[in-house]
Amino acid sequence: MKKIKNIFLAIGSLLFISSCSDALDIVQEGEIYREDAFKTVTDLRNYLNGDVYSRIDNTEEIAFTSIFTDEVGIGPSNGGQDKELHRFQLNANSGEPAGIWSSHYTVINRVNRLLEFSNLVVTSTPAELAAKNAVLAEARALRAYSYIQLVSFFSVDPANPNELGVILVTTPEKPNVVQERLRVKNQLIYDLIESDFSFAEANLASTATNYKFVTQKFISAARARMYLYRKDYVKAKQYATLATGALSTAAAYNGLWADTAQGECIFAASRPSGGTWGNIGSTWYFNVTSATGGCFLDMGRNLFNLYNQYPNDVRRINWVDATAQINPNYATDINYVSNDILPINKYPGKPSQQLRNDLKLFRNSEMVLILAECEVGSATPNLAAAATLVRSIRTARATGQPLPVYATAQAAWADILLERRKELAFEGHRYLDIKRLAALAGNQGITRDNTDDDIADQPLTLALSDYRFTLPIPQLEVAGNVTIQQNPGY
Repeated sequence: MKKIKNIFLAIGSLLFISSCSDALDIVQEGEIYREDAFKTVTDLRNYLNGDVYSRIDNTEEIAFTSIFTDEVGIGPSNGGQDKELHRFQLNANSGEPAGIWSSHYTVINRVNRLLEFSNLVVTSTPAELAAKNAVLAEARALRAYSYIQLVSFFSVDPANPNELGVILVTTPEKPNVVQERLRVKNQLIYDLIESDFSFAEANLASTATNYKFVTQKFISAARARMYLYRKDYVKAKQYATLATGALSTAAAYNGLWADTAQGECIFAASRPSGGTWGNIGSTWYFNVTSATGGCFLDMGRNLFNLYNQYPNDVRRINWVDATAQINPNYATDINYVSNDILPINKYPGKPSQQLRNDLKLFRNSEMVLILAECEVGSATPNLAAAATLVRSIRTARATGQPLPVYATAQAAWADILLERRKELAFEGHRYLDIKRLAALAGNQGITRDNTDDDIADQPLTLALSDYRFTLPIPQLEVAGNVTIQQNPGY
């Protein structure tokens, strides 16, 4: 079902090149013209809140990453769901790259539309101008975020400014108009991102603190992630320092994931109950987050074993549902799929709606781990400082955590990669983290357990040099834009 969903999403939203327009580009009979819809700053704000924020979504990244890497195994209710992707079958016709591509280009197109029609809104007071610029600041920051995600997944080397990136689009697509677009170098994408963030920083009030909207901390967190991916450790450290705050305590951690408290969340894409919002829990379940709730994917065994080393680890307590059927003899049980069930409970659902939770795009713990990377990647590495930062995450999640000691930079990279695997699981990071860090960490890539598939002896890893550590340009894009350059291997 997910692949069908992604394909239809792609058809509706792969508006660049293939001439398929965003639904809002289509003027229905009796509908007012778009120019008439943008007359006041309030009109701009309503469009931003209703039609741009609603599209901020990393569900596709979370789903793809969890299935393709080593975060999940085949669950007891699996009837074939996602097995091809789980077995590393990835090509230009796969629905997952199309979902990521279309999701972010829909955001970009809607922001571009907002920017174009903002020229129709004339302000008469300084307060109105400031309010208008604040809307544009939030919109441009969201566009920059989408471009960061696209470059990270679709460029062979996001750290190389001269490597081929994605398609740069700064004007809204026009219905029924074919506009051929080509991929550009990463540097041109980064130039737009820098421009968007600079405008956002200058025009967004420092008093804005609602974590479900763009704030100065959102901008700093996004920049920190971008600079980290570009291996600019000086700027990554600068912005991660600005973005980060206190880590949630173990007692408060579950409230963050159950959407009852902000906790250490810097920005969350709101997913209220009701309406047509997607449900993040549907990535792994049919019905509810339990062993008997239609669990077609459960937690990867090796990931569970990492949490299980410390029974008081809040991630072990909260992210593995209480209905888990933990089999100590799983490795030799021929019925391990049915007898060793590890239900994922990181997204426990809202009290009023099963499987649905807000999407936490940036958290303080990610910023702490970015700071740790910066200490190791610095021109003058400080391995002791990196160890202290890593331990701060572990101490917040479980008591009795020793201070790691890194004899080499490789050991530090390996431990940071390990902690990112545990702390940021099911948040869409693992695929990119392996691509970025595995070689530095001593070639530690995807590490599955043999019981993560319902057929034993399936491939458990991919070579780090494998072309599939960069996503293909979706075939729907290629079909409407035959001159676009596909990524190697596809």
